[in-house]
Amino acid sequence: MSEYDYIIIGAGSAGCTLAHRLSEDKNINICLIEAGGSHKNPIIHTPIGLIALVGHKYKNWAFKTVPQKGLGGRRGLQPRGKVLGGSSSINAMIYVRGHRADYDHWAALGNHGWAYEDVLPYFLRSEHHESREGGYHAKGGLLNVKSLSDPSEINTHFMNAMAELQYPKCEDFNGARQEGYGYFDVTQKDGERWSTARAFLDTAIHRPNLTVITKAHVSKITLTGKRATAVSYHKGGKLHTLHAKSEIILSAGAFQSPQILLLSGIGPKDELTQHGIACQHSLAGVGKNLQDHIDFTLVYSSPSLETVGFSPKGIMRLFGQWRRYKKERRGDFTSNFAESGAHIYVNPNAPSPDIQLTLSKAIIENHGRKIHLKHGYSCHICLLRPKSHGSVTLASKNPMDAPLIDPNFFGHEDDFDELFQGVKKAQEIMRAPAMKPIRGKALFHSQTDDPALLAHDIRARADTLYHPVGTCKMGDAAHDPKAVVNNRLQVHGIDGLRVVDASIMPKLVSGNTNAPVIMIAEKAADMIKQDRANTT
Repeated sequence: MSEYDYIIIGAGSAGCTLAHRLSEDKNINICLIEAGGSHKNPIIHTPIGLIALVGHKYKNWAFKTVPQKGLGGRRGLQPRGKVLGGSSSINAMIYVRGHRADYDHWAALGNHGWAYEDVLPYFLRSEHHESREGGYHAKGGLLNVKSLSDPSEINTHFMNAMAELQYPKCEDFNGARQEGYGYFDVTQKDGERWSTARAFLDTAIHRPNLTVITKAHVSKITLTGKRATAVSYHKGGKLHTLHAKSEIILSAGAFQSPQILLLSGIGPKDELTQHGIACQHSLAGVGKNLQDHIDFTLVYSSPSLETVGFSPKGIMRLFGQWRRYKKERRGDFTSNFAESGAHIYVNPNAPSPDIQLTLSKAIIENHGRKIHLKHGYSCHICLLRPKSHGSVTLASKNPMDAPLIDPNFFGHEDDFDELFQGVKKAQEIMRAPAMKPIRGKALFHSQTDDPALLAHDIRARADTLYHPVGTCKMGDAAHDPKAVVNNRLQVHGIDGLRVVDASIMPKLVSGNTNAPVIMIAEKAADMIKQDRANTT
């Protein structure tokens, strides 16, 4: 077929969810286009395999930022899944929705229908939680969520340390209260990663009204007047074109959704003409408002074999754990490394915790790309609501060229100050008596008391926690010049074109972004169905 009712660009967390929900209607035809390939691979399915995915180009766009002034001129890594399931196929599987106040703030900015009580039903619609019940959780959804099967003993030391320092315990980061320490829930099932490709796409792929095209690189969206009508993509060395009768839905993520809009002549006119692209529709906010979680790690060696490391004893342990995994689907191979964490306050007057801590049972340096021949652990300190905003722009009009990504890390001086205070609190936790049994040598300057040395180390090693959002901002165009889509996620001034992914977030949520993106797609699917019903 060359014509479909709906064409979805990008088979990531949003695209897979949309494909399932829209194809529930047997009377419409959907085409899902993905630049990557299949997700059916044991490295992806086995949770511990993420060590081979995040920092490397396998199934990963592995973008780089432009040099970051706030990081001493370094270029940061920006992993994004290049595979069915998108980043849900390569992430750490943490299921965190963010704080109630995040969504209430979205609504307060003028985005009617996006307050916490509005979006909670869509979190619940997608979820099947194996053990939690109550008003904050649901059973029967397609996304399997569970508690960790076999968390490492090092988590107990970490949580005891926080208790010693009088931090509260949090039984459920997605419940009534986010503050405190505890275990993360994960998107796993039967000991395997449960990406959106497995949850939503595999359960719909047999439907005759759903077509999935992989290894197809979208080059542009064609406008007829002020209506989006066609999508062009490269596959197998040839250029192909598909036509949309109802809508084109852009779900390519915070980097590639604005890139595709710009390549299509939709965006700031001066940026388009700079690359010889005719402006089809002037929209100043495309690619602006980029926000991302900046993260820093305190790193320690450890005598504990409960941590993952490269040593003769550690390797022998892994052989045993592999046999256990094959037999029971339990043990170290079900680990997402980032098993426990906390949400804490630096500013006690903040509306919600402003720092997320994550304990990783491995030495994490340079996104796991630097191998250490020892055991150890890392404590991530993430600034949850950064004030720094960056941008995504074109490097050229060649669709095969990666976009220019500028998170502008530490562009606002408050971000560095708040993260610095978060690091000081994490140092205190790592020094607590409960950590003594597993404490080894502090690597880098993880326990320095010299503020200048610590500040230098933060700028030398801080980088993304993989949560870019905001580049096709949701908002009222009459009052917000950076708004790209309205509260129904329709592109301002263009008919038949929506953006449904992390790029529509007006503000970054206080936590991981995979669950919120699935929620966005669930809500968008309802709106698309409603709009179709109103026009037919």
